[in-house]
Amino acid sequence: MTTLCRDCLALFPASPEDGRCPACGGPRLRSHPELEQLAIAHIDCDAFYASVEKRDRPELRDRPVLIGGRRRGVVAAACYVARLYGVHSAMPMFKALKACPGAVVLPPDMAKYRRVGHEVRHMMRALTPLVEPLSIDEAFLDLSGTEALHGGPPARSLAGLARRIERDCGLTVSIGLSYNKFLAKVASDLDKPRGYAVIGRAEARGFLDDKPVGIIWGAGAALQKALARDGITKVGDLWAHEELDLIARYGAMGRRLYRFARGEDGRRVEPDAPTKSISAETTFDEDIADLDALSARLWPLCETVSRRLKRADFAGRTVTLKLKTAEFRQLTRSRRLSDPTRLAEELYRTARQVLAREADGRRFRLIGVGASDLVDALQADPPDLADPGRARRAKVEGAIDAVRAKLGDKAIDKGRALARRPRRGDSSSNTKGH
Repeated sequence: MTTLCRDCLALFPASPEDGRCPACGGPRLRSHPELEQLAIAHIDCDAFYASVEKRDRPELRDRPVLIGGRRRGVVAAACYVARLYGVHSAMPMFKALKACPGAVVLPPDMAKYRRVGHEVRHMMRALTPLVEPLSIDEAFLDLSGTEALHGGPPARSLAGLARRIERDCGLTVSIGLSYNKFLAKVASDLDKPRGYAVIGRAEARGFLDDKPVGIIWGAGAALQKALARDGITKVGDLWAHEELDLIARYGAMGRRLYRFARGEDGRRVEPDAPTKSISAETTFDEDIADLDALSARLWPLCETVSRRLKRADFAGRTVTLKLKTAEFRQLTRSRRLSDPTRLAEELYRTARQVLAREADGRRFRLIGVGASDLVDALQADPPDLADPGRARRAKVEGAIDAVRAKLGDKAIDKGRALARRPRRGDSSSNTKGH
């Protein structure tokens, strides 16, 4: 049994009877028989958006803080004080404020969060080049073979990293350490906030046995219902099924169910995992049913996605429209293009056709648009004899981009952008998948 002191980073070969570090007297110990053999980690910043705001506004330290749109949005992040009231991320804001009426609601400051996220990621990369970001505030790390470089096992290097992030960035992180990505991600959720959890090879199957099947990455609500109909509610229930049988019934996900249930995950930590999609969305102050009003909200989102595609030198083959009804039911509709595009006009024309079919009188509280199946920008918007207007539209958009690059994004707009601007107070966000 190896024990690590997370305060002074001392390692010793036994677990102290009094639960305190023999070197510094600290109580924050982590003991595990495989502690010096494990090298795959998942690091997650605790309540990241809210923690950054509390760091910058010390008067909020003991207050419940929510990040998101106050009236019509959803909770993007909830601090741990707010979570004591049952508030969680993705909860409708009106429900969160009903549960925690004294909460301080702050709008998201994505530029600041990105800056802080990059600071944390830079510190991660000082430990290992094998850092695979999952989002702005979490990442996988592979520290295999770093023992000589850092003068100790990965377990101690990670504890030192957590200490430096807390000291230099004013934020806490939770660490999951295991022998593969799946179990490292599971472990990081076990001991929040400021946690450090370990899952070793010897205990993996026993640990997973009675866990709900939803713990498996990708097993969402719909799949959980299908599994429950087949009598599978716990991870251990999957052990009675052969891999080919699970694949036949659940498709490619069947392979993941079979292997993850047994603690097997052969995926490597990929430091350059490609971006899979670029999207933008907005939540309305009031529900909208009218097609023209929805289209007016759609256009600036298409411009946002187009701008991000151009900056990243990507083009998308698939356009996806996202809608959320007044009853919080989410709809996604996708259409594959004949050629990849990065033009706002092409994104809008495609998404609006899809929107026209969905705008059947239902009232919506959110609309979003995204581009996926990303390819190099050199493949974007080739000439099309069947659509002679495409070249002209591309030329017009290029001229608009040139004016904005020189005079700013607000310097010029298309007529449809002026027809009906979004109401003040609409909240928006963007998502990048990996």
